[in-house]
Amino acid sequence: MPDFPWGPGAATGIGSLPGIDIAEAQRIVLGELPGLPHLPELPDRGPGADMIGRTAGFLVELPVEIYAGRWQISSRPGKDLRQTADLLERDLDQLTEQADGYTGPLKIQAAGPWTLAAGLDLPIGGRMLRDPGAVRDLTDSLAEGLRRHVADVRKRVPGATILLQLDEPSLPTVMAGRVPTESGLSAYREVDGPDAATRLRTVVDAAGAPVIVHCCAPQIPLQVIRDAGAVAVALDLSLIKDLDPLGEAIEAGLGIFAGAAPTRPPGGRPPESKQIAERVSTLWRRLGFPPARLPEQVVITPACGLAGAPVGYVRALLKACTEAGRRIAEV
Repeated sequence: MPDFPWGPGAATGIGSLPGIDIAEAQRIVLGELPGLPHLPELPDRGPGADMIGRTAGFLVELPVEIYAGRWQISSRPGKDLRQTADLLERDLDQLTEQADGYTGPLKIQAAGPWTLAAGLDLPIGGRMLRDPGAVRDLTDSLAEGLRRHVADVRKRVPGATILLQLDEPSLPTVMAGRVPTESGLSAYREVDGPDAATRLRTVVDAAGAPVIVHCCAPQIPLQVIRDAGAVAVALDLSLIKDLDPLGEAIEAGLGIFAGAAPTRPPGGRPPESKQIAERVSTLWRRLGFPPARLPEQVVITPACGLAGAPVGYVRALLKACTEAGRRIAEV
């Protein structure tokens, strides 16, 4: 079994939190997820804090702007890109201050190349996904931008081991040829597994940090994620119906960020850590793997981002995830 870049029984968040106060969001994450904190994202702050806009801000020599409510490639940097850069700089300044002296794994997030290609428009209209050459250029630009971002975060928190999470919620839809065109009357071409893996690997190889691919969808292309060289996949356990591919991925040494806690409060209360730990342990037993591997290979997380949840629930949920990680590590 490979050595994973996190400690036994680790827990973390997926990325987004509610609200607009980045200082408070980082205090919550650093306080409730001490073993594997992440840089929180606050999409409630508006354009430039959303997943597509925030990630587009990392692109090198591919400026973007908002046109008719959508992000698109532009001819030159403008106010939308300045706002995106300003939000990120505030986030990183807070991280530098609040994580001063931190040693251990630290996760940062960005959209992956396929989700970005499905969410960004060409200047002439249509998604970047329509043009394979544009997707290649986009991937190369993103790879270089994220390499620089990882290096910047590493300088700001020199004691941390940086992990990069690529958010790819659109990957299964892209591969199935189900991303609609502007008219909605047709869809863009299917992307086959080798091509999907090649573009992902471009970013993975350039990052200079271990990469986790996050995909909260029912049909996760686990083979593509493995072929891309990711160290782990982050997924929503409630969406996994076929256990065989998951078992094969675990057997091959892929780490699992197990989304075992609901992002919306059932009955207004977060699940208890015992429930979360038991859910993960039960799945592990069904897959037939040795109990000792569980706390090494699995990280406990919420099912997905938490931007739509109440702050009190978020704090309690992240604390429960941390306690669940401790439970599985003690077995």
